[in-house]
Amino acid sequence: MKVAVVRNRKKEGVVCNLGRVSPETYGRKSVQRVMDALRLGGHEVKVLEGDISLFSNLMEFMPPHPDGSPSGLVFNMSYGIQGDCRYTHVPGMLEMAGVPYTGSNPLGHSLSLDKVITKMLLENAGIPTPRMCAMAKPDAVAARRLRFPLVVKPRHESTSCGLHLVDNYDELVTAVLSVTAQYKQDALVEEYVPGLEFCVGMLGNEDIEVLPLVEVAFNGRENPLLTREDKFHKTSDEPQKICPVFLSKDLEEKIKRIAVQTFRACHCKDYARVDLRVDPAGNPYVLEINSMASLGQGGSFVMAAKQAGYSFESLINHIVDITRRRYGFRTEAAVTPVGPELPLAA
Repeated sequence: MKVAVVRNRKKEGVVCNLGRVSPETYGRKSVQRVMDALRLGGHEVKVLEGDISLFSNLMEFMPPHPDGSPSGLVFNMSYGIQGDCRYTHVPGMLEMAGVPYTGSNPLGHSLSLDKVITKMLLENAGIPTPRMCAMAKPDAVAARRLRFPLVVKPRHESTSCGLHLVDNYDELVTAVLSVTAQYKQDALVEEYVPGLEFCVGMLGNEDIEVLPLVEVAFNGRENPLLTREDKFHKTSDEPQKICPVFLSKDLEEKIKRIAVQTFRACHCKDYARVDLRVDPAGNPYVLEINSMASLGQGGSFVMAAKQAGYSFESLINHIVDITRRRYGFRTEAAVTPVGPELPLAA
């Protein structure tokens, strides 16, 4: 079938500049790897920009069948261009246009990208998560209800943007003022959970496959948080990702069960990743959910999928099949390509 890979590489394709520009984008090589995987799966593939040119380009590449039904789908790799709810922009456009697409819908993305709403949903569902509050400015009364050390981060950002670990109120004031000034949004303030950190990838909808756990091992370094610099490989003591992990069966099953509950509470679709911490007493706490888990080659989601037996090519084509089933399309047997990888575009 026809598959349009939609990404955000440029920032100019808007009517006006309004709202903070997204700091996230998939790199050229990551997009190329997905396109190569889809072609190996037998799909006709084209890359499109997730901006105001999208409708006309989709109409040209995969016009509807004569009865008005879709002739293809979008593999969504778009993080959006600007604004607080940028993950929702391309899915919202596609919903309006009647074009199927991979990943969560605008509801799932907006709930997951708003960390305060995510935490409220988790608390209402009885899912363990660190105690928190939102601060538009430093608030001594709210801080007294929490136990230091505290983690401070922007309400609507991802990839560890603006992340702080603070040990007292003076540091909290500095961190909150930094977040609100730089990111023009509230700060989420939550209790720090010492212990082990895990990433849990999931695939599916009605039946959810939980991938093997990936531990983020800090190896005793002074800052026990996964920073933006770590994620972009700019630190000399970057935490190690370990998969498989060796936990008791009961704890592993508990972590996986909590991850699935989080996926459902946040209305995610097709695939996502939940980040958790397990305290020294063995109690898991959900930190957040990423409704569009990174498909980068060095990321925990792809690492976990490989441990589960997926090649990169079969993982990407499996996501397409999951999406096709969700829309009620006929699915074909998953393709598991073999042989050397295709050369990447320059």
